[in-house]
Amino acid sequence: MDTRLTLLGLLGAGPGYGYDLKTNWDRWFAGTKPLAFGQVYSTLARLLRDGLIVQLGAQAGAGPDRKRYEITAAGRDAVEEWIRSPQVPADSIRADLFAKTIIALLLGEDAERLLDLQRAAHTARMREITRRKDGADLHDVLIADHALFHIEADLRWIDLTAARLTELREQVRS
Repeated sequence: MDTRLTLLGLLGAGPGYGYDLKTNWDRWFAGTKPLAFGQVYSTLARLLRDGLIVQLGAQAGAGPDRKRYEITAAGRDAVEEWIRSPQVPADSIRADLFAKTIIALLLGEDAERLLDLQRAAHTARMREITRRKDGADLHDVLIADHALFHIEADLRWIDLTAARLTELREQVRS
């Protein structure tokens, strides 16, 4: 998730303060990527520096002045370009699992056990995410479904690799 463009997109919905952005972030994205207040303000500083937002003013308060920000035309263009650009799928969701499998075979370790352990961990994670969906709002259900489909793809890869492990073991040995 691109924190910079996501925050910029939130500002595209209307001017706001850093606190407002953090509140909106937490409402929509905290379940997928937590964000600290400090990161909000450092990102706002970079967006301001890059001309993607402008500061509308500041209000004095008990602490530091509250600064209100608005997206610029260049900022809107950046958000629109980001929205229109398809997300590039990763070459491999679990390249580290593939590497572990090859290394296990190279070292004469039990690759079947490795895949069984990973399958069990993935299945447990699926159960946990599925429980979160119970009684959740649509926003949380959609995020959970996204995670579940990725885990499901990993499980299919694990099963396929387990079925081909004898052949892979022979290739690694040669």
